[in-house]
Amino acid sequence: MSTPSITALPDGGLKSPGAGLITLDPVRTALLRGLDDLLTGLAARLGAPEVLGPPLLSVEGLARLDFFRNFPHLGVSAARFAPAALDGLAAGEAPGDLPLRPTGHLLPSATCYGLLLSLEGRDVGEEGLRLSASGRCFRNETHYDGLRRLWGFHMREVLYLGTKQGAVEHLEQGAGFILEAAARLGMELDRAVADDPFYDKGGARARLMALDPVKHEFSAPDGTAIASVNRHRNFFGERLDIRAGSAGPAYSACVAFGLERWVHAMVLTHGSPERALDRLHDAAL
Repeated sequence: MSTPSITALPDGGLKSPGAGLITLDPVRTALLRGLDDLLTGLAARLGAPEVLGPPLLSVEGLARLDFFRNFPHLGVSAARFAPAALDGLAAGEAPGDLPLRPTGHLLPSATCYGLLLSLEGRDVGEEGLRLSASGRCFRNETHYDGLRRLWGFHMREVLYLGTKQGAVEHLEQGAGFILEAAARLGMELDRAVADDPFYDKGGARARLMALDPVKHEFSAPDGTAIASVNRHRNFFGERLDIRAGSAGPAYSACVAFGLERWVHAMVLTHGSPERALDRLHDAAL
């Protein structure tokens, strides 16, 4: 049996089922899968085993992490049809007109939240802990723009918890890997400080962030941020009682990759999905 060819579909993909939603065509799907394989090289280099995070996050847990104070606009709620709606659904009534009941959970907006919440009360030791995970993330944005800004997208993260110095080294290695991977793929990225807090914005913490930024983004020539390095200090360690042995509350840091945005940047750089896929194959050798 012959192997089907991988080709791009007209207009870059299949018909969008709604704003911020897209079905990738075969060539862009191959790009996304191949890029994820390439980017997991950071996890392999750092000895970060692969885990699978939860598909939903409790609003109670997120509230303890100041998620709603910092990102009140991003949350996408998970809801169930109320029991009173079931008869109407069975009778063929329009689902949009029937009542929903909150579940107390949100869809993840970043991969690391589920991993951090699952480590509550743990001692990761002074040697620290690294984990790698990829998952679907969802954000309620003010607007959507092709693969640059989606309602639902894939995010690969490599997370570290441990000592302050370990977190610094994790981000240094992550930043170096991002630039190395981009060079192998023929892309030039700009690095810049980003305003994206992982902890409360009041008082001394806000002043400290202004003097000592916690997030840097790496952007394609059109300004699309495709990767970031994020230093959480010991915020999550304190809030979730995650300890690093005698060092006290764990410091944490993560390196994040937006996979659809990497696909966008590759096509932007190389002019077509097919040429981008060829370059990815060369880089993976």
